[in-house]
Amino acid sequence: MTENPVFHDKSKHIEIRYHFIQDMVMKGAVKLEYVATDKQVANVLAKTKFKYFREKLGVIEKDVPGKREQH
Repeated sequence: MTENPVFHDKSKHIEIRYHFIQDMVMKGAVKLEYVATDKQVANVLAKTKFKYFREKLGVIEKDVPGKREQH
């Protein structure tokens, strides 16, 4: 048994996921590719990159009557 069973229970899913991904990469079913943080389109909610990623996702800005400009 591990020294800290609570920690093991919380991290077990990470081990299973890691080995599953490793198997898929070895079988050629998945290809992993590094993407720098500032290029990750999924990071659309970060304030500093919101407009950049919004454009990358193809989402357009629509004027809303009565909307105040936030700075």
